[in-house]
Amino acid sequence: MTVSEPDFAGVAASTEVQQLARWALASGDAAGRHLVLVDKRLAHVYVLDARGRLLGHAPVLLGLARGDGTVPGIGERPLSEVRPEERTTPAGRFMPEPGRNMEGEDVVWVDYDAAVSMHRVRARVKSERRLERLASSTPADNRISYGCINLPAAFYEQVLVPAVRANAVVYVLPEVRPLADVFPGLRPTGAAGGRRQGARARPLG
Repeated sequence: MTVSEPDFAGVAASTEVQQLARWALASGDAAGRHLVLVDKRLAHVYVLDARGRLLGHAPVLLGLARGDGTVPGIGERPLSEVRPEERTTPAGRFMPEPGRNMEGEDVVWVDYDAAVSMHRVRARVKSERRLERLASSTPADNRISYGCINLPAAFYEQVLVPAVRANAVVYVLPEVRPLADVFPGLRPTGAAGGRRQGARARPLG
């Protein structure tokens, strides 16, 4: 039976998130997969099951720079060569794939070629205050990463990873371009990158 109405269980979600979820379910674009919806403007992620029921939601950390694309070849460059204005989280429709980085940490690849993944927040650099940024009540300070989507550890392990293992599609909403530019007519633009296994030399943080 076709599902057309997502159920956010009373949790507030932007009009665009609800519109995209409704279309993904009603059109069959999600094709029976779980939905992972990343609202960059509000720095928040929502995970719905294949019937559109909310499994969980959480704040996220995103790329330092505003923007909806990626610089060609950025996934092959050392972090030291990535300029602040290039540290964007790309918008679009992606097929996530579990994998590991060179440190052996498990991640969920979103845009493999651009080295963008979803992973547990890393609080290695005290001055970045990543845990505090996640806990703040405003999305204004959630821009810090090189492009990766940082999640609370418990949400990553208990909600995101099980959804991806069950089969999911990731929709990253734009923050600069109109929604219809990234999802024309709310039709899929195609998955970015292939489903890959293994590790990269280094994922963006």
